[in-house]
Amino acid sequence: MSYVIEGETGDWELVIGLEVHAQVISKSKLFSGAATDFGAEPNTQVSLVDAAMPGMLPVINEYCIEQGVRTGLGLKAKINLTSVFARKNYFYADLPQGYQISQYEYPIVGEGEVILDMPDGSTRTVGIERLHLEQDAGKSLHDQHPSKSFIDLNRSGVALMEIVSKPDMRSPEEAAAYITKLRSILRYLGSCDGNMAEGSMRCDVNVSVRKAGEPYRTRAEIKNVNSIRFVHQAIEYEARRQVDLYEEGGQVVQETRLFDANKGETRSMRSKEHAHDYRYFPDPDLLPLNLTQDYVDAIKATLPELPDEKKERFIRDYHLSAYDAGLLVADQATADFFESVAKGRDPKMACNWVMGDFSAAMNRLGRTIDNPPVSAANLGGLIDLIADDTISGRLAKEVFELMVETGKAPAVIVDEKGLRQVTDTGAIEASIDAVLAANGDKVEQYRSGKDKLFGFFVGQVMKATGGKANPALVNEILKKKLG
Repeated sequence: MSYVIEGETGDWELVIGLEVHAQVISKSKLFSGAATDFGAEPNTQVSLVDAAMPGMLPVINEYCIEQGVRTGLGLKAKINLTSVFARKNYFYADLPQGYQISQYEYPIVGEGEVILDMPDGSTRTVGIERLHLEQDAGKSLHDQHPSKSFIDLNRSGVALMEIVSKPDMRSPEEAAAYITKLRSILRYLGSCDGNMAEGSMRCDVNVSVRKAGEPYRTRAEIKNVNSIRFVHQAIEYEARRQVDLYEEGGQVVQETRLFDANKGETRSMRSKEHAHDYRYFPDPDLLPLNLTQDYVDAIKATLPELPDEKKERFIRDYHLSAYDAGLLVADQATADFFESVAKGRDPKMACNWVMGDFSAAMNRLGRTIDNPPVSAANLGGLIDLIADDTISGRLAKEVFELMVETGKAPAVIVDEKGLRQVTDTGAIEASIDAVLAANGDKVEQYRSGKDKLFGFFVGQVMKATGGKANPALVNEILKKKLG
């Protein structure tokens, strides 16, 4: 998707790379047994290791390693059988050790890829540079007291996967599609819940601009953006800022910036550190992590069907468009719901109902697919009633709304409300004759060439039959009578 920033000196191209910090789904932290539950009282989930008490030694959580490998495999990436944990030294009040245990030169996962599903049905491949495991810092709270900062160490030591993309994205839309797809993959794998509002997925956005064909220019990094909408806004603002700066004769400096969501702008936070500023060195308390290929293969054997494979299957087996299949597989529970509805039925009709009236009802009621307004069995039952001509598509919408209101099965509602479709040609013919007799002038006008009146006649017949006449039969008989 081309995205051009117009400037006084011509057009500029946007270059984007993303570093996503995804919290590992694990009941305990990366190097301690402390809990990781969200929303606990401050400083209630802190072990002596997390608080960096003297003499405390980190002990690696094997499940977090498994989750890192699982994610790497899901990203079709190279799993490095040997990786090294390093100390990344910097000083924050909420980083008790004065360093973060991370991975630098030898990460657990190497190069992979994410395939983006764009709104127009096309796809784009974005390269993954690496995935490494690291521990999170705590949290500083500056708005609780007029003159003091408070520290909450509950997050200190929580396992994170930092997933670094290559600078392959060229528009805010591609960046949004990348985060959406990555989050979908992580949720399918069960390695991260992707909840940006709770901080379990955050994004550092690297933005630069250049003239077409030029090498990369200096990038600025926007830290800790916590929603896809804000990522989009931050990129647009930062790109415009850089273009304006270059065209005024200035230079972009490599720095870390923050996004102010209230003002919709980025602002400078600090000059960007280089790797040597952190004085990385292998953590002396942790041996190199050596995995076997058998260990990796055993994890690979447990992987679920991932979004790309599921999308291909939906296109192949259900004959859905790439667009429809992409929408359905974006969420695993929605894909499963669709398959339950579509089993033994017209898949296109099932897709239209799931993505149409059903999704609209969920949004209206604030429900989720785990607590749906209508069960898959009942929605399937409604489609059966349309397929066997018990009700028309128009009546089905009325029945669906009653299903949402009452929770009753569609067949029960049809019987209770007398909504069964009229397919008796004799009854329909009688209604048509009555409508034509009552509107002789319009019949003459129609026969004189006013074809648009046909819709009027259909409407009158449907009104006369309480909307229950089979529309196809009404059309067929009307054409004969008016011909």
